[in-house]
Amino acid sequence: MSSPRVDAIEQRLRATFAPLQLTIRDDSQQHAGHRDPRDGGHFSVYVVSAAFAGQTLIKRHRAVHDCLADLMPNEIHALSIKAQTPEELQQSH
Repeated sequence: MSSPRVDAIEQRLRATFAPLQLTIRDDSQQHAGHRDPRDGGHFSVYVVSAAFAGQTLIKRHRAVHDCLADLMPNEIHALSIKAQTPEELQQSH
């Protein structure tokens, strides 16, 4: 089941990176009591996109953060990112 926050993250990532694979997990339940419930949630993002070719890990993470900047910190409190190219995905299988 999706949530408005997950939908917003997905929409932005798909529009920016045209990913071959995209998984967004809401990890907020694991962090209950750590923060004010009105704050943004905790999310994990796995994205595979040709847009990351030639970029360092830091540049990939910055690109994802930049894409979602308007959602932080109100909708997103914490974000875990795994960003790969299609070639890296193939090498891992």
